[in-house]
Amino acid sequence: MTTKTLPTTHLTRALAHARAATDALFELVRPEAFHDRPVSERHRTIFYFGHLEAFDWNLMSHVMGVPSFHPEFDRLFAFGIDPESGQLPADQRSDWPETAEVQRYNQRVRQAIDDLLNRVSEQMLAVAIEHRLMHAETFAYLLHHLSATQKDIPLVAPPLPGPTPVPTALEIPGGTVTLGQRREHPYGQSQFGWDNEFDGHEASVATFAMSKYKVTNGDYLEFVRAGAKPPHFWTWHEGQWHWRAMSGNVPLPMDWPVYVTHEEAHAFAAWIGKRLPTEAEFHRAAYGTPDGEVERFYPWGDGQPDSRRGNFNGDRWDPIPVTATPLGDSAFGISQLVGNGWEWTSTVFQPFPGFQPLSFYPGYSARFFDGDHYVLKGASPRTDARLLRRSFRNWFRPNFPYVYAGFRCVEN
Repeated sequence: MTTKTLPTTHLTRALAHARAATDALFELVRPEAFHDRPVSERHRTIFYFGHLEAFDWNLMSHVMGVPSFHPEFDRLFAFGIDPESGQLPADQRSDWPETAEVQRYNQRVRQAIDDLLNRVSEQMLAVAIEHRLMHAETFAYLLHHLSATQKDIPLVAPPLPGPTPVPTALEIPGGTVTLGQRREHPYGQSQFGWDNEFDGHEASVATFAMSKYKVTNGDYLEFVRAGAKPPHFWTWHEGQWHWRAMSGNVPLPMDWPVYVTHEEAHAFAAWIGKRLPTEAEFHRAAYGTPDGEVERFYPWGDGQPDSRRGNFNGDRWDPIPVTATPLGDSAFGISQLVGNGWEWTSTVFQPFPGFQPLSFYPGYSARFFDGDHYVLKGASPRTDARLLRRSFRNWFRPNFPYVYAGFRCVEN
């Protein structure tokens, strides 16, 4: 993708939007909870508070040749962690600065970044924006696991039950799909994409059948009753299962998608004699059309995302019924392929042919090409609309239980 000087303010407006989104999340954390660790395998909340500004500063100041005013914080807040299961961080509360210190650092970084914006390339600014938006979602996972006394989340009434989902498998005829995006658009322009989205290429998919709806809590309950371990987002209370909603536990909504690990999704699919879709099969079901015309930009067509089409863009904290948004169905009649929960695929996260790391961020994807991360497609309730593009790829370890991720099954 061509790097060029920022000619308009559309990306600076997008940066302001992304900053406002993350600021709003941190405002929900009570002051005394900033040094707590809501998820045992992850950093304390204070790290994420400093990380977003440190990332932007480390990215832009290095390329622009601007000297650091706080090298210690630049290093401390530079990188998150992706631990294997059971590997817990050993840092102490005393290893981290006070919240007020980090706040001052953040404010100074923002001012310095804003002074650099007229010298920053579109590509670099897009990296900063999307990195922040992705962290807005991953921080929501952490916020989800803070106790009610550690955060200020307004109580939200759960959505009313939708039509009862009837298990239905729809045939998806074989065809050709486009994975990723081309470095150069046919008309000489290309939207932003991370390094793992390139280079766009075609893949053939044989005919298969896919479940119309994501697997629900009600579906998965039968698996648990047969002896499977309950998912992380479930909890047993007063003789019944509940769901760990953002603002407190609610009786298990049977028509919401179940959120599980890749290992749990794979086990359920095998239990019913089916399997998880490949990344290419997901693309065929989501963006293909029966007559083989140009693939759609979104499952429902080329219209811009809105709440009628799915549960995304931070409109809700929690899922909605799997039958709730028929206007978002794909051309083949598959529901909620974008929104209401990422979807696990059977595809190991690996580079596409012609992969080239970003010159100023070479480790973004490459360090995860280890055979131990799986591709997820679609979106969750907290995924920003900017990240709903067809080529976007998410990935996690197969035993990571905190992500808002469900699945559906396929068979040949």
